[in-house]
Amino acid sequence: MRYIALVIITMFILQSCTTPIKMVEVLNRPEPKTPLNIDLPAPLKLKEVEWIIINENNAEEVWNKLKEDPKQDVVLFALDQEGYETISTNFADIRIAIAEHRNIIIAYKDYYEPNPHLEDEEDK
Repeated sequence: MRYIALVIITMFILQSCTTPIKMVEVLNRPEPKTPLNIDLPAPLKLKEVEWIIINENNAEEVWNKLKEDPKQDVVLFALDQEGYETISTNFADIRIAIAEHRNIIIAYKDYYEPNPHLEDEEDK
């Protein structure tokens, strides 16, 4: 009886050694890029502003002209030369930032949605 048990245990041990090992196959496929759903921002359509230049020679005349319209309150905003230069610089910085952001959006679109016509030319 001992020999039979020993033979059976030996058979199980030997059988487990002969079982083939399944190899795991790793596939490395690039996933297609998801197209971006980003539209380029529309150009700004700003409303026109009427600037009135006031100096010491025309201040009284401009003030009286503004008072003539009863529908409007007369309010004046003034800048000195330094303040005007600061506003001009700020607007230039805003234009540059908008252009940079637009270029970033275009770069993302080119990366995620390449133009097939350009790829054909690069292959040549």
